[in-house]
Amino acid sequence: MARDVDVIIIGAGPGGIFCAYELMEKRPDLKVLMIEKGRSIEKRNCPKRVTKTCAGCQPCSITTGFAGAGAFSDGKLSLSPDVGGNLPEILGYDKATELIHESDEIYLKFGADKSVYGVDKENEIREIRRKAINANLKLVECPIRHLGTEEGYKIYSKLQEHVLSKGVEIEFNTMVTDIIVEDGTAVGVKTDKGEEYRAKEIVSAVGREGADWFKDKCEEIGIETKPGTVDVGVRVEVRDEVMQFLNENLYEAKLIYHTPTFDDKVRTFCTNPSGEVATEYYEGGLAVVNGHAYKGKEFKTNNTNFALLVSKNFTKPFKTPIEYGKKIAELSNMLCGGKILVQTYGDFRRGRRTTEERLCRNNLIPTLKDAVPGDLSLVFPHRIMVDLDEMIQALDKVTPGIASDETLLYGVEVKFYSNKVIVNKDFETSIKGLRAIGDGAGVTRGLQQASANGLSVARSIIKTLEA
Repeated sequence: MARDVDVIIIGAGPGGIFCAYELMEKRPDLKVLMIEKGRSIEKRNCPKRVTKTCAGCQPCSITTGFAGAGAFSDGKLSLSPDVGGNLPEILGYDKATELIHESDEIYLKFGADKSVYGVDKENEIREIRRKAINANLKLVECPIRHLGTEEGYKIYSKLQEHVLSKGVEIEFNTMVTDIIVEDGTAVGVKTDKGEEYRAKEIVSAVGREGADWFKDKCEEIGIETKPGTVDVGVRVEVRDEVMQFLNENLYEAKLIYHTPTFDDKVRTFCTNPSGEVATEYYEGGLAVVNGHAYKGKEFKTNNTNFALLVSKNFTKPFKTPIEYGKKIAELSNMLCGGKILVQTYGDFRRGRRTTEERLCRNNLIPTLKDAVPGDLSLVFPHRIMVDLDEMIQALDKVTPGIASDETLLYGVEVKFYSNKVIVNKDFETSIKGLRAIGDGAGVTRGLQQASANGLSVARSIIKTLEA
């Protein structure tokens, strides 16, 4: 027998959390149900952090559970609407700015560090911009609030406690199997536990890990989508000294390059000063590379890591960019026994496989201890290899040492947010009663815009319910 609630939120990542938070702040009388396939935040324990070996937990505690992948991410909040998603295109620049400010205030309320990077070093930033222009790189200036991996976990723990205390019901370890549509309107969901819930409003907030699932649901029930962008690339690791000037003055230098050979867009993403390279596992045990940086000095390393991502846009008849990214990651996994591949930049340029022997005599010690030395040319198409090489050469003009032979390249890094759902300014899909937000819908690409997106859709829901 179906149970009725007012709002169903599929997914408990930042978008879903901030949606639930705002609904309870404005309408505490509402019955709000969140359904999350992962665990509650206090039960999200990754054995690899102790054993250094993946135990193959299902679902993965790093990518699923309350707060989604954000719980164990580096926790960088981009405070400019120019970074992290498409909210300005949907809501307008001023509205997106306002929502980002409001979501930032909520993070501060729950304990975020008040320090903001990239706002008080005018002369230093001018020098970085000058070097970037000389290298044909575009510097995107964006203030950053850094939560830190361990501090972000604490903030989301407080948010979980808060929304539960306000009456939000959360079904953990529960997978939505079906979205029920009647006469062109979404009216409820079914779960893998045989439960059925009905609601006036349903929000898909599944995040990157659920992007593939939501794509399948879009095809099943006829939600309008368009081919999006897939970002594929590597995580670069260098000594802190190489990145010191950028790290101290910007924390995260967001640089964009259009490569001379193919005119492809390549960008830097998710810089982690004194951080460590990490593995994320997605559905089916797919291993992709990521990076973290902790606040506590006891967790600091001597290395900085950041992603280099090549943005690929596809045209008809191709319409499965998520699968394209997965296939590249699967090929890397196949070569490395389900682990992450690492290659020195010197070997990358010479077209030869990195060996254990050459890696051991490298001055730069990998922070991802179980990475497997290999050859990225056996994984990436030639075009992406050229794009990455040309980007590294350009970056070397801004921060010399990036193009050192000993620089480490880990593969593959893929961002699964390319299922671009067509939504209006209230984030309504072509199916009435179903809204789509966050990274899994191709609307946002990061914690801050996903959080702001949650606030926005909550207010739209309240207006609809009160109409």
